[in-house]
Amino acid sequence: MSDVVSLPEQPAFVLVRPQMGENIGAAARAMWNFALDRMVLVAPRDGWPNPSAVAMASGAGRLLDEARLAADLPEALGDADFVFATTARERDLTKPVFDPQAAMVEAAARIAAGQRVSVLFGPERAGLENEDIARANAIISVPVNPVFASLNLAQCVLLVGYEWQRVRAEITAERMAMAGTDWASGAEVEHLAQHYEDRMQEAGFFFPAHKAASMKLNLRNMWSRMPMTRADVQMLHGMMRQMVRWKDRE
Repeated sequence: MSDVVSLPEQPAFVLVRPQMGENIGAAARAMWNFALDRMVLVAPRDGWPNPSAVAMASGAGRLLDEARLAADLPEALGDADFVFATTARERDLTKPVFDPQAAMVEAAARIAAGQRVSVLFGPERAGLENEDIARANAIISVPVNPVFASLNLAQCVLLVGYEWQRVRAEITAERMAMAGTDWASGAEVEHLAQHYEDRMQEAGFFFPAHKAASMKLNLRNMWSRMPMTRADVQMLHGMMRQMVRWKDRE
């Protein structure tokens, strides 16, 4: 029986000539935030392993233990079918340029088709050299402030990792945290509206008489526009009851 080689289900993040161990550790943390664990290190300046990287990884040390060390970029990319190079600066090279989101959509499609994808991240001082980018198939251009294009290594890793997570996971763009309650039903809102209308009628709020119907209509419309929870309704009932008690004490 022949061995079956399982293909990776995520891109490899290749840190090219990283300079500081702290930044490697921070990049590992950023990767693991989004369940990415295929790290490749190309000729780290301060050698490898690096105690500063381990200290900074804080919970993502496994990525450093399993990181693949390569002497140069050709070795790091030996098994890659498609390579992205990240840069915040214009390069005088003819290549397709993706923003981070589109790049990760492309990466996911290629990986689903059985390809191995790598993403290159340059050293902290000046990013990737043109010689590095020339080995890539496409560029990921990070939209940064043109007068301050410097992007921290771990920040760039985090940004691309986040876009990968958005492609791979079903993420809700907006949700409501209900804090142990639920939305109020129509009957509950109706009961609240009637409670306020009755008490405000007793207080003489609907004045003058010829405007009363319009004022009540506007009040009912206000209640229907407000997305209220059951906790909101209970609190508003309580507020009105307390104001009535306070009036009676006076």
